[in-house]
Amino acid sequence: MSSPQPFWRKDRYAARRGRLAARAQVSTFLRRWFAAQGFIEVEPAALQASPGNETHLHGFKTALILPDGSPRDAWLHTSPEFAMKKLLAAGEERIYALTGVFRNRERTALHAPEFTMLEWYRAGAPLERLIEDCVAVTSLAAHIAGAKRFAFRRREASPFEPPERLTVRDAFRRYAGIDIYDSLPIGGRPDAETFARQARHAGLRVAPDDGWSDIFSRLLSERVEPNLGIGRPTVLHAYPASEAALARLDSDDPRVAERFEFYCCGVELANAFHELIDPAEQRRRFEADMAEQQRIYGTSAPIDEDFLAALAEMPEASGAALGFDRLIMLATGAESVESVQWTPVFDPGGRAS
Repeated sequence: MSSPQPFWRKDRYAARRGRLAARAQVSTFLRRWFAAQGFIEVEPAALQASPGNETHLHGFKTALILPDGSPRDAWLHTSPEFAMKKLLAAGEERIYALTGVFRNRERTALHAPEFTMLEWYRAGAPLERLIEDCVAVTSLAAHIAGAKRFAFRRREASPFEPPERLTVRDAFRRYAGIDIYDSLPIGGRPDAETFARQARHAGLRVAPDDGWSDIFSRLLSERVEPNLGIGRPTVLHAYPASEAALARLDSDDPRVAERFEFYCCGVELANAFHELIDPAEQRRRFEADMAEQQRIYGTSAPIDEDFLAALAEMPEASGAALGFDRLIMLATGAESVESVQWTPVFDPGGRAS
């Protein structure tokens, strides 16, 4: 059997060149759009004290060697979020970054170990403003790439149509036949036993040690997400409080967080928060997530104490992170994110990119 051809072979590169040119054009026009909105582009350092503290997020660990030769643990960032929020604490009000990020244990059609993230923050802005931004960014990318429709795995959507608004609760009722509020008592802890029973009744395999969030994630990925952003984009909002991550809880209903995700063609494009600025609550969440990461994977990431200190000084803000490679993939009709990357990460298995 012949070995796969590397991306730089002229015939393979020629087949990719049109998509890469579109990528370059989209990045140019997005920078113009953000500048017109009063944003300044920032360049967050990729080397950080922590990769991030979500349960299923895995960073690349390295060593920072000091001038005296002593090592310190360091990580490549999984998102520029911590660094950018420090800039908000320093006084910036509208910032964005188009930057490479690094995530271990991830390589599928929709995931790559290194990829480009478009992340932006608006101080003093409500979460609704970020929905408008996602719509504008998506339609602009489609226009510049010359795409009338987005497509992925036989799913299509018009990036120019107003998005569907759907709460997580309604999405689970519609596509999984489960009311998640049955296992989310007001003021109480999520009821994993009730949720597991519902999931099994819906035909999902549930392991004895699966927690509420494990079941939620599996139902979301297997039953809900494939149905989102079909025909037009979907804004999935009102996430359960256990999935708040770095978002604040809804003051009217503490069972849910002020968070949304933006979908097209069953693909999550963006994730946005009305940002939590309570360092004590954020520490509690980080510690709980890292305990769960240790339980599942046998390892956990450190907490960036400097980030928590900055959080206390950060203004009210909303922020979003959008997978730029996924956006270009959809806009150019590509089959994977790595097919729209200029130079994909090497593959130890020898597969062609």
